Amino acid sequence: MDASKLREFVGGLWDDEVVPQITEYIRIPNKSPLFDPQWAEHGYMDDAVTLMERWARAKLQALPGSTLEVVRLPNRTPLIFIDVPAYGAGAQREDCVLLYGHLDKQPEMTGWSDGFGPWTPVLKGDKLFGRGGADDGYAIFGSLSALLALREQKIPHARCAIMIEACEESGSYDLPFYVDHLAAKIGRPSLVVCLDSGCGNYEQLWLTTSLRGMTGGNFTVSVLSEGVHSGDASGVVPDSFRVLRDLLSRLEDPASGRIIPQELYVEIPAQRIEQARRSAQVLGNAVYDKFPFLPGMKPVAEDLTELVLNRTWRPQLAVTGADGLPPLQSAGNVLRPFTAVKLSLRLPPTLDGARAGEFLKQLLESDPPYGCKVELKMEKASSGWNAPQLSPWLEQAVADASQAAFGVPPAYMGEGGSIPFMGMLGDKFPQAQFLITGVLGPHSNAHGPNEFLHIPTGKRVSMVVAKVVAEHCKQQ
Repeated sequence: MDASKLREFVGGLWDDEVVPQITEYIRIPNKSPLFDPQWAEHGYMDDAVTLMERWARAKLQALPGSTLEVVRLPNRTPLIFIDVPAYGAGAQREDCVLLYGHLDKQPEMTGWSDGFGPWTPVLKGDKLFGRGGADDGYAIFGSLSALLALREQKIPHARCAIMIEACEESGSYDLPFYVDHLAAKIGRPSLVVCLDSGCGNYEQLWLTTSLRGMTGGNFTVSVLSEGVHSGDASGVVPDSFRVLRDLLSRLEDPASGRIIPQELYVEIPAQRIEQARRSAQVLGNAVYDKFPFLPGMKPVAEDLTELVLNRTWRPQLAVTGADGLPPLQSAGNVLRPFTAVKLSLRLPPTLDGARAGEFLKQLLESDPPYGCKVELKMEKASSGWNAPQLSPWLEQAVADASQAAFGVPPAYMGEGGSIPFMGMLGDKFPQAQFLITGVLGPHSNAHGPNEFLHIPTGKRVSMVVAKVVAEHCKQQ
């Protein structure tokens, strides 16, 4: 493979077509079903599917024999499935590379800078701002860019199946049904490529070695049937906020943020501890200063390796929403009837998510103070994923691809987020190798305000995929 031709082809395709397509995709408010229960009626998800389908069908003309179908199981989000046949001498038709991404988006979030917005694409330098471009709308474009680049140089590759789901930000609860429905068409992939992860910096390729699981839901503490005058009731009726805070202290140390129950921890593998140490050395203070801390703020620990392990292998709680609390300008002297918060509990990669969810529910609901009404309405409980050891060929292919695309060796680190698809595929295809990477680097702020896609990294990741898929064909 000619690396300079690869760079020129991928770069030109991104500049001429991919970036304009992602720009239009950002305009579509196709929020994931968890955040838009009426997604089907609103039609935005179909709009995003149509945009990607139209572009992909046009590009598949350069990949003869390829097929694309938008699969729609009843009462489920749609899924784009592309099947690209094996190409070139020596490519075994029965083998498969499975490439994964998603097109659904997180909600708007507040705090966008002036002139920016979730559905307002803004190209500023080499960054494309807007919701979903980096998480994970670029995946279908990056995957096809890689395959088109191989064909442009007549490089052999195995059969490739591309799956783009529309439910990932809601926990991928539709995906198992599609994997079963498409099982015969997927086959048994020996390599899985996922472009929905992060990168520690934009200067090198980062391979994701693990992903945390997640559980949580809406936690409500109710004390009254209606609000009452606080001057009359305080000191007699317990405040629901205080009770909720007390109950959460069963789970989290309020002083340190450490999760208390040992049932939510696992033993961290020695290899992952060593990789965390190396990642901390590479990143330095970027482990934490990539976040928009206020002046004077500090991270929860000084040891950089511990910070990496905290965000990749240890349970952590975030309260991501609240109800029962009126806006400040409307808050009268009333003792409110209830307080509710949305809990997002990240879990260690090898912890069983379903059992952790059951444990959390019992921990918070049992023996409530004062006999108040307590309910944790679970929304999610998914296990994480710990990557199998890379085979020698893939380790070398990744090293070579990183050197060609980025000019430096790759780095390895776990991610704090969740991709339920990976655990699912790991269980179904235990013999498969995994290449998990992404473009979500410092300040790219997935799920938050001012999310952006770093375009040069998107191009380089596409190059990496092309080189690894080409090397995979040699191993068959």
